[in-house]
Amino acid sequence: MTTLRPCLLSLALCAALISGARADDAKPATQPPLSEQTLRSGGTMPAEQQRLHFEHAELHFNVDPAQQSLDATATLTFSAREATDVLLLDLDPNLAISKITIDGKRLNADQWSNPEGRLRITLPKPLAKGGKTTVDIRYGGKPHVAQKAPWDGGFVWSHTDDGQPWVASAVEGEGCDLLWPCIDHPQGKPDLADIYITVPKSLAAPGNGVLVDIKDHGATHTYHWRTRHPATYAISLNIGPFDVLKGDYHSRYGNTIPMQMWYLRGHEAQAKQLFGEFPRMLDFFEQEIGPYPFGDEKMGVVETPHLGMEHQTINAYGHGYPRSEYGFDWLLQHEFAHEWFGNQVTNADWDDMWIHESFGTYMQPLYGQYLYGDMPYFSMLQNERSLVKNAFPMVAGRSLFEHEVYNAEHGPGNDIYYKGSLMLHTLRQLIGDQAFFESVRRLVYGRPDPKPGNFAPHYASTRDYIDIVNQVSGRDLHWFFDVYLYESALPALETRQQGNTLYLHWQVPHNKPFPMPVEVQVGDRLVTVPMNGGDASIPAPAGSLVIVDPRSKVLREMPHFVEYQQWKKEQAEMKAKVAK
Repeated sequence: MTTLRPCLLSLALCAALISGARADDAKPATQPPLSEQTLRSGGTMPAEQQRLHFEHAELHFNVDPAQQSLDATATLTFSAREATDVLLLDLDPNLAISKITIDGKRLNADQWSNPEGRLRITLPKPLAKGGKTTVDIRYGGKPHVAQKAPWDGGFVWSHTDDGQPWVASAVEGEGCDLLWPCIDHPQGKPDLADIYITVPKSLAAPGNGVLVDIKDHGATHTYHWRTRHPATYAISLNIGPFDVLKGDYHSRYGNTIPMQMWYLRGHEAQAKQLFGEFPRMLDFFEQEIGPYPFGDEKMGVVETPHLGMEHQTINAYGHGYPRSEYGFDWLLQHEFAHEWFGNQVTNADWDDMWIHESFGTYMQPLYGQYLYGDMPYFSMLQNERSLVKNAFPMVAGRSLFEHEVYNAEHGPGNDIYYKGSLMLHTLRQLIGDQAFFESVRRLVYGRPDPKPGNFAPHYASTRDYIDIVNQVSGRDLHWFFDVYLYESALPALETRQQGNTLYLHWQVPHNKPFPMPVEVQVGDRLVTVPMNGGDASIPAPAGSLVIVDPRSKVLREMPHFVEYQQWKKEQAEMKAKVAK
């Protein structure tokens, strides 16, 4: 991910993984700064881009690892939703454009401009509604190099232990315009992409979708991959001395899903162990959520010199093959979850990014429960709870750029992972498993009865999911999302014992309605308190055992977490002073 790509277990582990990056990764001492336009991703889509339907992207990448350079051509086909006289695309201006043609006719230099990274192409003649046009863009140069991928976007030029090139791209944060001329917005997906990657003969280039063929050119060869509806940042380059493990998964839906694990030569034993996790992960998701969305392409994973990224059908994996007390590789499971939450259902706007990350994060404790029961489920939720910040609402209610969401100083940051995951746990307890999982299926597939072939990738917003939950639960739960998504602070449950009575009161930001029922254990008796008006009282003999929410169903403000986080902050500050 971008600058705040989290670790599920702890931020300390995350820091350790970053500091463990290879010291010989090739990074330039200086590189041209990115323009403000290139740094931004998302926001309100310009009217010129809204007029276009992106039908096909044919991308040719000639990668020279020795020179750390890219020579590329993009052939992009659009149809017009509305009449237009321009094509408006996004491309990092540091990737120099040498030629542009429209429908086979070369444009003059004054017919296009790309000063800040918003490529504006004047069409030789206006395009009528329903019309179609194809633009060819020849470009290249030294692509932007990521300093700490995937926290920042760009290329990673690395080397294996024996000195062979090991290259990857990860561009979610700054956007697809660091790699190809695109519509850098969540809703900028092409219907189909053909990706051609030319690399030295000693290297392989696993990619998105299905491998169509490999063409031999003597010293180089070209891998041709084809994928449908790729998320804009999910098109990626992965180049290295890879071998591949292959197998088939026979789905509970009757189809057969190809599985591929591309790994560095010499890592076969570790790769086989990881590859062995693929079938049970597929079974979990297909059982709990629904069909693997890209079963006619592949479940693919590639070993990368950065931590990870949810590149469609070729998930980046650089976790180092660790063992876990939870019995599975959480990072692989998290990135694979994005095939459903991110690549199948895509956020309509960056402000809806919690749909990707909250569901993607909740899948780890849910998978732990699927494998081994409640202990790993609640253990992982407890780890998540200690990382919730509550500084900003998870949803702002307006169109946002990517950096406004992930930057914890200005937006929700990691709360869209951890707080969102805990919110989904609470929702599940509130409406029950049947309604909860039906709501997830409807969100992901746009229908309650998904089967291979009866759905396609689509977009969804926060409002879409709220409407779905209301529909499947048969209740108006706007109050639930209004507090958890649109407020930064959590609701606090105040309790007061007076004589033989326990009084309860929900303290909610801006005094919003919050009729969240609460279970209370009194002695050996469990009482469900409706809390319809936000206040309630129950009999509780003085001196009896009282445990509020004994089964940890409700996400709420709890002082001991705040105290713990403050203590951790103080400890870190003390260590920093000692280090100086």
